[in-house]
Amino acid sequence: MREYLDAFIVAGLLALFLITFVVRTFYIPSESMQPTLQQRDVLLVNEFAYRLGAPHRGDIVVFRPPIASTSSFIKRVIAVPGDTLRIENGVVYVNGKPLREPYIAEQPDYNLKIAHYGIDVDNGAGYEPLNAAEANIPPRKLWSAPDRVPAGFYFVMGDNRNDSEDSHVWGFAQMRGHFASGPLAKTATTADFTGRAFLLLWPFDRLRILN
Repeated sequence: MREYLDAFIVAGLLALFLITFVVRTFYIPSESMQPTLQQRDVLLVNEFAYRLGAPHRGDIVVFRPPIASTSSFIKRVIAVPGDTLRIENGVVYVNGKPLREPYIAEQPDYNLKIAHYGIDVDNGAGYEPLNAAEANIPPRKLWSAPDRVPAGFYFVMGDNRNDSEDSHVWGFAQMRGHFASGPLAKTATTADFTGRAFLLLWPFDRLRILN
């Protein structure tokens, strides 16, 4: 009996450690990641994933957005530091190559390009740069080139491309530090990548590993 009790105690402490420092649950509040994730899905998020490494293209990440929000956002990483990016006629091109995206709900109905040390978006009336007063756009000194994602910044999108408030609206997601620009730039709020979503936990009939 003592051996079983010790085992239960160890298992309980291990579970508490994992829940506190490594894994957390995340509830999907919107439809921005459909069809991959549905509203009211519950995920497990690896909070340790980005303490030792950086996000990769395709990761589904939970992060603090550069706009006022009562909760974290969840999106897919599309472009990482050093990448070029453009969206043209519904196709996303990273480093000049079209992405294969079987996970999206529909192709984006806007064009976009990273250029001129910013993010230019065409919603049908011609290209206009995102305003640094409203979006997280780093100053030129942080860019290695005018058309490449700066170090420490990531371009993220929802899989439900035309119903997602993401980098085409509020600029780059940022790994850490104070936001470079936008509505939170002059506040004490700091950027944070909470972790990578790795398991769709609920509902059980859709239980699966996320990739």
